[in-house]
Amino acid sequence: MTNEPNAGASAAPTTADPLHGQPLQVVERDGVRYTLLGTAHVSQASIDAVRAAIDSGAYDAVAVELDPGRLQSLTDPEALARLDIIKVLREGKTHLFAANLALAAYQRRLAEQLGVEPGAELKAAVQEARARDLPFHLIDREVGLTFRRAMQKLGWWGRARTGAGILVAMIDDEEIGEDDIEKLKGGDMLESSFGEFAAHSPALYESVIAERDRYMAANLRDLAGSGARDVLAVVGAGHLPGLARHLREDTAPADAVRSDLESVKEKKSFPWFTLGLAVFVIGGFAWGFWQGGLDVGTGLVVQWVLATGLLGALGCAIAGGHPLSILAAFVASPLTPLHPALASGTISAVVEATLRRPTYGDFMALRDDVQTVKGWWRNGVARILLNFFLTSLGTAIGVWTGGLKMLGTLFG
Repeated sequence: MTNEPNAGASAAPTTADPLHGQPLQVVERDGVRYTLLGTAHVSQASIDAVRAAIDSGAYDAVAVELDPGRLQSLTDPEALARLDIIKVLREGKTHLFAANLALAAYQRRLAEQLGVEPGAELKAAVQEARARDLPFHLIDREVGLTFRRAMQKLGWWGRARTGAGILVAMIDDEEIGEDDIEKLKGGDMLESSFGEFAAHSPALYESVIAERDRYMAANLRDLAGSGARDVLAVVGAGHLPGLARHLREDTAPADAVRSDLESVKEKKSFPWFTLGLAVFVIGGFAWGFWQGGLDVGTGLVVQWVLATGLLGALGCAIAGGHPLSILAAFVASPLTPLHPALASGTISAVVEATLRRPTYGDFMALRDDVQTVKGWWRNGVARILLNFFLTSLGTAIGVWTGGLKMLGTLFG
C-alpha cells in the first residue's frame, strides 16, 4: 500500500518532563501521529522514560527497534540452546552465527560493567505494551540481513577486518572505554558492536544505520492502515534524525522500500577463481605426467594432497577435533578448493557436530566460554566453530603452499 505524505505532515522536536529529558521528535502523517522516542541502550533513564510514556495512556500502539530474533534473545535466554548447529553449518550461516555471538558477548560485557542490560528499554517497551494490551510492532530489519548486506559492500580487506573485529569482540574481556559508552548512549547497538574498525567505513554505516532508518520508516508508514492514530516508536537516539526525515519525506511504497532493503546480491554465478585454481592444479598434474612421466606426475599429486590435507587436518587438530573430524579434514582439503559448493571447514565441522553433538549446557555457557581462550576448547559449540575456522584457514594456507610447490616443480 502506498502512503503519500499529507500536506500538513510535520516534524517537530519536543520534550516532556515525564520522559526524563529523552530526545523526542513528532511526525504527523496520513492521519497518524508518530512520537519518536530516542533512547540510550545502556541507560536506566531511558527505561524509565519508555515506561512513563506507555503508562501515560497517550498511545494506542507501540513500535520498537527490534526484529523477532533480537526480541527472542532479550526475552528468552534459553533460545540459543534450541539451535540446530548442524543446520547452521550446512546452510552456510556459520559466519552469521559468529557475528550474533560477538554481539551477545559485547552486550554481556556492557551489562556486567554498567549494571544495565543493553536493550533493556526495548524489552521494557514490549513488556509494557503487552501488560496494557496495546498492539506492538517490531520495525527493525533482521540482523542477519543487515550483516549480509554490510559484508557484500566491503572488499576482501574490509571483510577480513570485520571478521577480525568479530573475533576480538568474542574474546575481549577488557572494560569498554568511557568514550565508547558515551557514543553508545547517542548511537546504535549494532553500530557499536562492530567496533572501531567500522567507525570510518561508509559502507558499514550505510547498511547498519542509514538503511535501517529507511526500513523502519517504511514499517511505521504501514501502521496507517492498522487503525492506529497515536504511535510511540522506541528507537536508539542515533536513528532519530534519519528516521524522522524518512518518515516525513519518503513517498515510495513501503513494500517497495522493504523489498529493496531486504535484497542480497547473489554471488557471481560463475566461480572464476575456483575454476582458475582447478585448471591450474589439474593442468599441472596433467603436464607433470606428460612431460615428466609417472614419477613427476605422482609427485605433484602427493605434494598437493600433503600440503592441503595436512594443513587442513592440522587446523582441525588444533581446534581439538575428533580423530574422524581430522580425517575428514585431511580427505576434504585437497578436493574442496576445486569445487565452488564445498568447504573443508564445513565438512569437518559437520562431522565434529555429528560425533560430538553439543549439550544443552554447552549452549547455555557459550556466551561466557567464548570470552576465554580455554573456553573455546572446553565448550562443544565453540569447539565446532573453531574447527570450522581453523580447518578453513589451514586449507587456505595449504592451497598457497601446494600451488607454490607445484610452480617450483614445473618451472624449476
